[in-house]
Amino acid sequence: MKTKKPWLSKLGPGLVTGASDDDPSGIATYSQAGAAFGLSTLWTAWFVFPMVSSIQEMCARIGLVTNHGLAGTLRRNYPKSIVYLMILFSFPSITLNIGADIAGMGAVMNLLIPDVHAGVFSIAFTFFLMLMIIYLPYRKIARVMKWLCLTLLCYVIVPFLSDTDWLLILRKTLVPTLQWNKEYMLILVGILGTTISPYCFFWQASMEVEEVLQKKIIVDKKVISDMRFDIDFGMLFSNIVMFFILLSTGTILYSAGIHQIDTVDQAALALKPLAGKLTYFLFALGMLGTGFLAIPVLAGSLSYIISESFGWEQGLNKKFHEAKGFYLVIIISLLIALVINFIGISPVQSLIYTAVLYGITAPVLIAMILHICNNPGIMGAFVNTKRSNLFGGITLIVMTAAALLLLYFQFS
Repeated sequence: MKTKKPWLSKLGPGLVTGASDDDPSGIATYSQAGAAFGLSTLWTAWFVFPMVSSIQEMCARIGLVTNHGLAGTLRRNYPKSIVYLMILFSFPSITLNIGADIAGMGAVMNLLIPDVHAGVFSIAFTFFLMLMIIYLPYRKIARVMKWLCLTLLCYVIVPFLSDTDWLLILRKTLVPTLQWNKEYMLILVGILGTTISPYCFFWQASMEVEEVLQKKIIVDKKVISDMRFDIDFGMLFSNIVMFFILLSTGTILYSAGIHQIDTVDQAALALKPLAGKLTYFLFALGMLGTGFLAIPVLAGSLSYIISESFGWEQGLNKKFHEAKGFYLVIIISLLIALVINFIGISPVQSLIYTAVLYGITAPVLIAMILHICNNPGIMGAFVNTKRSNLFGGITLIVMTAAALLLLYFQFS
């Protein structure tokens, strides 16, 4: 008699992807949203959950069914011009995202140990992550990433360490608030972009392929069902953390008149005199943990995109000599990202604008994902259900409308 699979054992790529979605880019965007608009963006946490969950599920299903990542599937079934355009948009935005994440980690570590320059920490983190990605096998990396997800719980604790009006929070959460101006639309598109992130689409599909190869899985309805549980749990976890970051900064910073976050570490530092040293420490610790989690995901997703697009050997389960091009892309992207730290770009501004760029470019990818998932020639019996198409279509419309509104307010 078969025993039921423990629910914890079902958690894998979906949980890691969800947690990495709350990277320093997300933290910076959510912190700026809370500081600038108080509790007015709390409603976005529940609003985006079904959308991000549905898109990530489609990407995971593509990986499981085709045994290829998203970029590889596009290369095999669509014109090369689409693939090259995808690389053109992905490389600068993801590299900028990595650079800003590295800068954020260095700045936060400098807060904890002021005697050491932030740049020294950034260099150390970059080379440590590089060695970890190259030398550790996929299974160990995945295990480390699962444990790093726990650092995100720091943000859930923060609001309970200060006075909080829970009735007001409930109202702001359940009743959407919109402001029809450029600043609000910029942060709204940023929230959508950092939550429904294109790099997560590629990472999710490729990680499912890694899981199939590693565990020699035969894809059936049970595997698809377990994958959906993993995705839903991971995205729910991500959005709960997102909610509490918005709540922390929306109550503590906004109420204190701090409406602008100019550096990544300022979000943590501003909390210190207002909510106590423990709050500040937890916020900083969460930033470091998510950086260690997200940077391998960012660099790995970029490498999967390029390697799959050109048909190179790829995979974190391969050794360096077996997939040199794959690992060289990771090394180059990390080095370029590190250099970005020393050319005077504001980390928070680059993080927020990266999120906005994701928000503008994501609709194109979502349209492609929907097209793939409705193609029986690619997906066989595992094409989209009506529910998947409904939420996927809503996601496409919402992301497109938000991007167009932002462009309208920018140029009107």
